[in-house]
Formats: sequence, C-alpha cells, structure tokens
Amino acid sequence: MTKPATLRAGLHHEFSYAVPLERTVPHLFPEAPEFAPMPEVLATGYLVGLLEWTCIQLINPHIDWPREQSVGTHIAVSHEAATPPGLTVTASVRLVEVAGRRLEFEVSAHDGADTIARGTHQRHLITTDRFITRATAKSPS
Repeated sequence: MTKPATLRAGLHHEFSYAVPLERTVPHLFPEAPEFAPMPEVLATGYLVGLLEWTCIQLINPHIDWPREQSVGTHIAVSHEAATPPGLTVTASVRLVEVAGRRLEFEVSAHDGADTIARGTHQRHLITTDRFITRATAKSPS
C-alpha cells in the first residue's frame, strides 16, 4: 500500500450528527442491566464511534476505498459534557501527522452548547482483504 499524495497533514473535516435516543447510555449494551437505569445522554462509546466515523470520512476520498480502509488503533479523548438526545453533535477532526500507514488526528466535538470532547486518535491504513484474512485466522473454527 502506498500513501496517496493527497493524504497529508493539515486536512480537516467536520461531520454533524443528531443524537437519537438509541445512542444514549441505556442503549449502549442492552444486555447489561447496569446501563439500563443510567441517564439518557450520549454514551461515550458512541461518541468515540462518531469521532472515528468523521476521521474515516476524511480519509476515504484519499485512498482506494473499500479495497483500502483504515482501522482505529489508539484513542485518548475526554468526554466533558452530557448531551441529551435531540441535540446535534458536530465532530471536528484534523490530520496532524502521516507516518507511513499511521495517521494521527486531533479530534473534538461540540453539541451546540458545550465542547463535549477533545483529544487525539490514531488510525492505520490497511489492505482490507489481507486484514480480514489475518483476523479470520484468529477465529476458532
């Protein structure tokens, strides 16, 4: 896999998402009774997914998607404020470093009232077929 010339530090992308009830804490793991009584606010797990999704949206126009993709390998993000369903979260990502297949992002999110997240995220570029073959080899048959 060769890094495309257009995938470079400084690229920026934003994505807005209206938070539905299904993305709140009680819905994170429906089989977990411990989550059920918790407040109906955006779950940190879904917030992380939204930040990853925004990074993927930035990357995909610069690679041979879906033959090439990216996978998350590290995230260090605060979750600073609660967001109830109905608010729109805008995730903002900036590619700060391209080191071979490793991509480093600065990430943040705002819900119209507060900054709700900020931090860093790393992704690695992969060849999809090769990645799936290696992952599948780990599965018990």
